[in-house]
Amino acid sequence: MTVHGEDPDLARDVDRACRLTGTFTLRSGQMASEYFDKYLFESDPALLARVAAQLMPLVPADTDLLGGLELGGVPLVTVLSSLTGHPALFVRKEAKRYGTAKLAEGPAVAGRRVTLVEDVVTTGGAVRDATLALRAEGAVVETVVCAIDRSPAGTSPLADLGVELRAVLTKSRLDAARA
Repeated sequence: MTVHGEDPDLARDVDRACRLTGTFTLRSGQMASEYFDKYLFESDPALLARVAAQLMPLVPADTDLLGGLELGGVPLVTVLSSLTGHPALFVRKEAKRYGTAKLAEGPAVAGRRVTLVEDVVTTGGAVRDATLALRAEGAVVETVVCAIDRSPAGTSPLADLGVELRAVLTKSRLDAARA
């Protein structure tokens, strides 16, 4: 695995591309006056590659599979899988009700260490749901890597599950990039 150095302008560039102001309802139902439209960096090949390069060193060495959460984690996990050589899973919000009825598309997860990949984590709701569902299928899920951690500073929204959250950028770092 190639290790990339720190990208000192990444926070500024992601912030400029993605920070929107207005009134937004978050997945949690909370209201926010600003929103990070992660699809604006995920749809930009150069910026997506830079974020994925910074995710690489956050992936635990004992990872068997990378699980990208629908929808925002899918572009990240695709690039990250290519960079690291770890097979990718595409984790649905809920198992499809037809065909194979799978929750996670890709290799079998039972007995394997899955590192989840997400774009933005605020309350951890989607990651929590995916962790519990994958564990029910026999996966070992102990780490989540994400592009942006928007949870309150000093808190870990997944600590009660025994899951470590590792982020490339935090809300405070993005806020500082605006200054």
